[in-house]
Amino acid sequence: MTNTRFALITGASSGIGEACAVELAKKGKNLILLARRAEKLESLKSTLVKEYGVEVLVHVVDLVNIYEIESFFKGIADRDVDVLINNAGLALSKTPFEDYKWEDFDQMINVNIKAFTRVAQLAIPHLKKTKGHIVNISSIAGIEAYEGGSVYCASKAFVKMISKALRIDLIGTGVRVTDIAPGNVETEFSMVRFKGDREVADSIYKGYAPLSAKDIADTIVFALSRPENVNIEYLLIMPTAQASATRTHKV
Repeated sequence: MTNTRFALITGASSGIGEACAVELAKKGKNLILLARRAEKLESLKSTLVKEYGVEVLVHVVDLVNIYEIESFFKGIADRDVDVLINNAGLALSKTPFEDYKWEDFDQMINVNIKAFTRVAQLAIPHLKKTKGHIVNISSIAGIEAYEGGSVYCASKAFVKMISKALRIDLIGTGVRVTDIAPGNVETEFSMVRFKGDREVADSIYKGYAPLSAKDIADTIVFALSRPENVNIEYLLIMPTAQASATRTHKV
């Protein structure tokens, strides 16, 4: 990986995004990190610069606001970006469809679909220039619906389908597209989904060994490091103890 180009990571202040930043920095990769939490971004930047000597640019962007996304891309027009890790996304609640709060549906659609799409669209000119690589983070939920998951599952199916469509649209440009679909990963995901209910969030991961954010980041680094003639198009990554979206063996 080159030292003169940047990897752009959304949702970089925690979880899979943060782990990707760490693993890429270990490889000497410069980074552009996006998230809403300025303090966490600055702390991560300080650590990565000190430990790995890479250049790290941080931008506080609320991905619900399309104007902020567009303004951000105008601000990095002169930067060479050869990796996009389109990671930001969330689930809110786990409720029967008719009982869901519309505000939760709306936020998932805004972040998981609208922001995801606009980030990819605005990154593509950079990636065509550098013959770069898009990594989209979908989910097991994108191929298997489950009770209470309606719009979240649909939003991740959207990511899966857009990833395939991008592969088709970008053929011949040298831009590679990889769809990474994790199963259960122990991050802040469940705390966000269950709105701070620690007991419920922790119960998701008890009794078995879930994936870690580093597990996913390691796989992404592997996909990015393949020769230019190799595109890993899709990977579903599950804990050994998880066999489907709803089937987990707990002891």
